[in-house]
Amino acid sequence: MAELIIEPWIVDETTHDFFVPEYIENLAHQVLKHYDLSVRNMQIITTKPDKGGAIWKLETKSGPKSLKLLHRRPTRSLFSLGAQEYLVDVQAARVPPIIKTKDGKNFVEAGGKLWFVAEWIEPLTPVTKDLEGAKQLCYALGEFHRLSKGYVPPQNAEIASRLYKWPKTYEKVLKKMDWLRNIAKVYSDMPASSHLLNGVEKFEQQAIQSINSLNQSSYYDLVQQGNAYWGLVHQDYGWSNGQMGKNGMWIIDLDGVAYDLPIRDLRKLISGTMADLMKWDTTWVREMIATYHEANPISPQLYEILMIDLSLPNEFYKNLKEAVYEPEVFLNEQTAQLIQTIIETDQSKWPVLNEIKDDWKGVKTK
Repeated sequence: MAELIIEPWIVDETTHDFFVPEYIENLAHQVLKHYDLSVRNMQIITTKPDKGGAIWKLETKSGPKSLKLLHRRPTRSLFSLGAQEYLVDVQAARVPPIIKTKDGKNFVEAGGKLWFVAEWIEPLTPVTKDLEGAKQLCYALGEFHRLSKGYVPPQNAEIASRLYKWPKTYEKVLKKMDWLRNIAKVYSDMPASSHLLNGVEKFEQQAIQSINSLNQSSYYDLVQQGNAYWGLVHQDYGWSNGQMGKNGMWIIDLDGVAYDLPIRDLRKLISGTMADLMKWDTTWVREMIATYHEANPISPQLYEILMIDLSLPNEFYKNLKEAVYEPEVFLNEQTAQLIQTIIETDQSKWPVLNEIKDDWKGVKTK
């Protein structure tokens, strides 16, 4: 009989929140037999039905644990599990420790995916959504990046690295602009189409300038230092994945970690925070960068890359790239308003970037 392979599943009006197919529930119980745990209760906490992932909270005699079904390729998941173990066992970082199986492994392979159990850290509370909370997130992020340096993945793991992919990523943003322009023209009668065309005309030029700036920067010299030198980025860091516990800030959900220049995470956090504020604020941006710098010093060369990455039309690209899949559904009134908000927010970005671009001139780092 062919081995059972976990596939993405459909969630619709006939299923409840956090629905998981019965065969996956059965596999979860089989996986738990590999652990020396007395499980009293098992509750589904979140799912990724479109990718085939899930998380359960376990109540056990030895306290709460999490059971995770990782949706990525097993070799990719090996990379993130090795990173989590390195951060806990070698660097004493505040990330959840992995519970070993009865035979001393980090994971169980079932259904063509990796599963693992970790400590459920509680209580955890999100930091406040103000400048102080943002600074706490930035310090914890810098600490995470610093402690992740030197990580070498297990022998059978694939190398997850975005370190050398920046030029390709920037070019992809520019290429999508042309796609979006064509879509707006083909679906010209949709409510958001004229707004999308206006956005493309504005942000395409920004993308071109960002590409030119990256090509003239220290990027190519910096990446020569290699993966282990720079360490890991989280890739999905924010108010939900960085939370306050008894002994300080904890960082959770490390499934997507990869090698990269660390300021990619910081840029995402700044861009997302400014999008939430719906305007760019010089004080917020300066203090977020300065607080990160306290935990993981930023060289003038790395600061230059941060400024370039902030100049890329990240929010426009992130929110509008999905238009290529179902334009007749996507280009509605809500999207028209979203584009207008992104354009208005972007107008406040440039005075901030101009004001802070020289902040790191003459700064010395260890």
